[in-house]
Amino acid sequence: MAQRVFLEALIQPNRPLKPWAIGLVIGFAATVSFVAGIMFALRGAWPVTPFFGLDVLLLAWAMRASVRASKKREYLRLTSDVLIIEHISAAGRVQREEINPYWLKVEHDDPELLGAELALVLHRRRWVVGSFLGAEDRGRLAEALRQALREARVALPSD
Repeated sequence: MAQRVFLEALIQPNRPLKPWAIGLVIGFAATVSFVAGIMFALRGAWPVTPFFGLDVLLLAWAMRASVRASKKREYLRLTSDVLIIEHISAAGRVQREEINPYWLKVEHDDPELLGAELALVLHRRRWVVGSFLGAEDRGRLAEALRQALREARVALPSD
């Protein structure tokens, strides 16, 4: 017998720039740094010039880290019997949790607070979901989870 799915969500961070746009940003920063480095060197401040290359390397590293972090995913699936949470890392490793949803609470006390966590709580265990979402998206997810949990509890099969 197929179970009714009350919530199914694939949560993923916002996408970074496209590869060509990242190249454009890094290329622009490299050009500006190169010109500024030459100007400083011509004025006798040559010890400063290596730092102009360092800023471009740090920018490239930050862009690469952003692209890597954007590969994280979370998958939520709620039926009346189980809530499945799958955390998929940027490297593709999957951590799966199966939770009885009946006594599960959604904890998202102050959605306006920057960095407020959205957690699913069962007794003393907590599962943080949507940590990479913005405050508004996290608030919408919290409300969708609360609504789906209410519906799942009402629809429990009677023996």
